[in-house]
Amino acid sequence: MRERVLVLDGALGSELARAGVPTPAPLWSAWALLHRPDAVLRLHRAYAEAGADVHTTDTFRTTRRALRAALARARARGRDDPAVRRALARYPELVSDAVGLAREGARSVTRPRQRVAGSLAPLEDCYHPERSPRHARVEHRAMARALARAGADLILCETFPHVGEAVVAVEEAVATGLETWVSWSPGPRARLLTPLEVGRGAERAARAGASVCLVNCLPPEASLPYLAALRAVGVPFGIYANVMGRAALSPRRYGAWAARWLDAGASVVGGCCGAGPAHVRAVREVVG
Repeated sequence: MRERVLVLDGALGSELARAGVPTPAPLWSAWALLHRPDAVLRLHRAYAEAGADVHTTDTFRTTRRALRAALARARARGRDDPAVRRALARYPELVSDAVGLAREGARSVTRPRQRVAGSLAPLEDCYHPERSPRHARVEHRAMARALARAGADLILCETFPHVGEAVVAVEEAVATGLETWVSWSPGPRARLLTPLEVGRGAERAARAGASVCLVNCLPPEASLPYLAALRAVGVPFGIYANVMGRAALSPRRYGAWAARWLDAGASVVGGCCGAGPAHVRAVREVVG
């Protein structure tokens, strides 16, 4: 048994796609929140049953920016999407719906310490830091406040490839009074951020009030230098890795990596793209 280790859930978008649910850009997993909330709830329940302690809301792409982009794209094709129009009209309710689904999924098991983490993501593509808006504060403030009002237990500022935007997101999340975590994304080839950049960004985020610093959406084989950089910051740290692509990992192999991360001092471990309930169950078995 390893003490004080939290198991984060796995991917939403790639698992929804694997189940046959559309995940079209720019909404990705948020499409299911609008059109197939039953599939989102089913996935949250699967992660709870697999042993996750922390359940991430399906709000990675529920910003007004993403909804407007989806509506513009549909209209450019001569179509309309009434669900997106309704979501824009009742935006805070959409975020509340996502938090409610995560909460209901978490309640499907009786294990203690179940928490809902409100996902707050980059405003633009998480693989393109050069697209990060110069003025992101107002939009991140709106999302952070919506998550807080909806009843999230903490805010997870996740998958940021741009250090400055991540720090702004952390500041706005901390301002809500909720516990705030932040996660950096070096990307599936670990080319977007170096371990040094992640470490320096984590230092800034910790000074701004982030209580946990993580790294995600990177290949496991590139992970250990990033964890070393996070460990040096002096706050709790962790990882949720990408297991897609040529080096797709089985749950058993992912569990072996989880053991290495725990040995490196990680106190939060979960899964990112391609990691489903079976991978989370493997992590749970290692954690105890």
